[in-house]
Amino acid sequence: MTSPVAQPLHHRAWPRRLPHRIEPPATSLWFNLQVSATRYPDKPALVFFDRHVTYAQLQQQAEAMAAHLRANGVQDGDRVLLYLQNCPQWIVAYYAILRANAVVVPVNPMNRADELGHYITDPEASVAVCAADLAGELLQANAAVPEAHRLRHLVVTHYADAMGPQAEVPEVWATWLGTRHPCPDLPGGSVADWAEALACREALPAHNRGPDDLAVLPYTSGTTGLPKGCMHPHRTLMHNAVACSLWSNGAPDNVQLLVVPLFHITGMVVGMHAGLYAGTTLVLMPRWDRELAGRLISRWRVTHWTNIPTMVIDLLASPNFARYDLSSLVYIGGGGAAMPAAVAQRLWEQFGLRYVEGYGLTETAAPSHSNPPDAPKQQCLGIPFLSTEARVIDPETLTELPPGEAGEIVIRGPQVFEGYWRRPEATAAAFIELEGRRFFRTGDLGRVDEEGYFFITDRLKRMINASGFKVWPAEVEALMFKHPAIAEACVIGTRDAYRGESVKAVVVLRAEARGQVDEASVLAWCREHMAAYKCPRSVEFVDALPKSGSGKVMWRWLQEQEAARQAQPA
Repeated sequence: MTSPVAQPLHHRAWPRRLPHRIEPPATSLWFNLQVSATRYPDKPALVFFDRHVTYAQLQQQAEAMAAHLRANGVQDGDRVLLYLQNCPQWIVAYYAILRANAVVVPVNPMNRADELGHYITDPEASVAVCAADLAGELLQANAAVPEAHRLRHLVVTHYADAMGPQAEVPEVWATWLGTRHPCPDLPGGSVADWAEALACREALPAHNRGPDDLAVLPYTSGTTGLPKGCMHPHRTLMHNAVACSLWSNGAPDNVQLLVVPLFHITGMVVGMHAGLYAGTTLVLMPRWDRELAGRLISRWRVTHWTNIPTMVIDLLASPNFARYDLSSLVYIGGGGAAMPAAVAQRLWEQFGLRYVEGYGLTETAAPSHSNPPDAPKQQCLGIPFLSTEARVIDPETLTELPPGEAGEIVIRGPQVFEGYWRRPEATAAAFIELEGRRFFRTGDLGRVDEEGYFFITDRLKRMINASGFKVWPAEVEALMFKHPAIAEACVIGTRDAYRGESVKAVVVLRAEARGQVDEASVLAWCREHMAAYKCPRSVEFVDALPKSGSGKVMWRWLQEQEAARQAQPA
């Protein structure tokens, strides 16, 4: 008689309404929009300030844009850049790229010209869709790459095109959000205005993408080198689109506030894909603004809000908070940073809302773990997601560790990416085999408790988490070395009461620059040459960086010294 298979610990906390595994649709992601548009043609799919786009309109616009892309040389499997803030055009262009049988390369709109060149050359993209206010950065980057690898076609849009006359735009956003910028020239290529592209009536080829075809190539940085593209076929994102919808009680009557950036895997999958799969209404915010968020939740009766905890903290601290009606919310959660216990308690006591924290990576198409909505634990990653297996192992011996002991979190599931774009060595290093099965190494150290809930304890990877944005020191250092006065730089994390962590640079100046360059000028230079969230918030000048016997900078020692300094009483 065989002994029964031991039940995973986390199954005791599993939502009784859900199966442990699902079989997602064996179709492309485009089909999800087509189905919802057929079911709910007149239902608002997207809301942007005072204007909405119905599901039928969304499908029509995406098909017209797809036809334009094909007419301008996009072929099956080509990579197309998407460089915008959250707006209806982002989603139209995303699904248009999928409908054109191509691959989406989402780019952080905070990236500057010095960072953008890699996103043109590495995926070998020749076509891009961007916002008019960002076109200058993209063109500057394009001019700096080898001529054979430059963009040949650009579609430019204006946020104002998606807004109505009654839009209440935050005053600080007026210059980039509410203004029509002149259409740029692309040397050696062509440029189309958004309206011109939507007017395309060329015939579309058959949609021939399936579950195993590459759909999206989001980039993630790491401990060394330039950002790496994570290869996600349609099936990995499809699994988590369906799973996220089920986990949060997705339904056509839901209204979701989508403020987490769409270029980021969480906004893309948990927000856009899960929402459009279920036929929900997505209320879009281009960036975070607590007063706008309060007005939108109240006006559109938002039911679901995925966020970064700092957004909740900011909204609750608004002097106008009492004016806003949050009574429609039934689900609130997020990740990227731990939710402070006091704030989670206030949500529960004042609104009856349990904050649901989750955990995931670009490599795992957003959640690999999430707290059960009815039984969440605070400052906890949650339990392994639908269809997902996770373990805590000794990072040296690769043996599984018992509950309570800290080790590296490894993951196996249908949402795990295929590997890094044209980086076979990095792909091989990211996976291990345990009992004949392939697991992804997250590089995060954690533990699992006696009920199967996972908690993070530290990182194997060198990474800073600033308000939910991952900052990789090696990437920031590479950019800082372009400063003519900097001889050496080491980037570390520093504790921040609001952001969780902030970026600090320890800098050695060139001899001729000492006494001539100060902290303010270095910080100003950084703001011009890198995305705002990567910019150091402080600079410490030193005569030399500590180095090991092999000549490597001892960043961990600097990090430990910073932690010890912050632990001392003021």
